[in-house]
Amino acid sequence: MDKIKLVEQTVVREGLPEFKAGDTVNVHYRVREGEKERIQQYEGVVINERGSGANKTFIVRKMSGSVGVERIFPLYSPFIAKIDVKKRGKVRRSKLFYLRDLRGKAARIKEKESVNTKKKKD
Repeated sequence: MDKIKLVEQTVVREGLPEFKAGDTVNVHYRVREGEKERIQQYEGVVINERGSGANKTFIVRKMSGSVGVERIFPLYSPFIAKIDVKKRGKVRRSKLFYLRDLRGKAARIKEKESVNTKKKKD
């Protein structure tokens, strides 16, 4: 059992930002086409996180025109170049599958107010 945990620790890497369901992220994903390699950006809302350790995955949902597109990313994949967190979402659930049924303005997620962005009263 300890050997499995040892192998998982070698796969897990540092330097990835903290994010959770409801956050808008921009995933820079390496795509190999023949011998060439390029980075493709995929920006959307995180609707699900599952697993733990080296097996952790997350689902990002974006709207492409009027069609919703979801993609599952392994968190510790060597093909992920970097992850940028664009907005923090204010949600009360850890799985946001209900967004699949919502359209337009109803599918928006409120942005969480951070301590630095609150206006101070004098």
